[in-house]
Amino acid sequence: MHKITARGTHVLLVEMEDFEGNKASARYSSFSVGPECEQYKLTVSGFTDGGAGDSLTYHNNMKFSTFDKDQDTWPNNCAKSYLGGFWYKDCHSTNPTGLYRWGADSTIHATGMFWNTWRGVNYSLKSISFKIRLVK
Repeated sequence: MHKITARGTHVLLVEMEDFEGNKASARYSSFSVGPECEQYKLTVSGFTDGGAGDSLTYHNNMKFSTFDKDQDTWPNNCAKSYLGGFWYKDCHSTNPTGLYRWGADSTIHATGMFWNTWRGVNYSLKSISFKIRLVK
């Protein structure tokens, strides 16, 4: 991702769908991922709402966390506790790489694929995709 976003300005479109067939999106006018020496730091700005709300800007300037490399600000490891690697700040704004579950389920607290500002942390989405495009 760093090599793709290192040159020029890239936009990010996040599209998602729930199990009832509802769709929403969030667009960011600037998106990039830093190099390995910066632990793949996320830089994102310029949110435009497509019905999903903004669950990503909160994670701006965070390094990528995984099960074996905790780089979030939470005392525990977000990636390990919530079962997916991401640019976590303190976990609960979005978890697009979480488990694939089936919609609403309060017993799975934040371990599914969720976008908090749209369906909340206990609703696992049917799909979520991150699409980037070079604009200049």
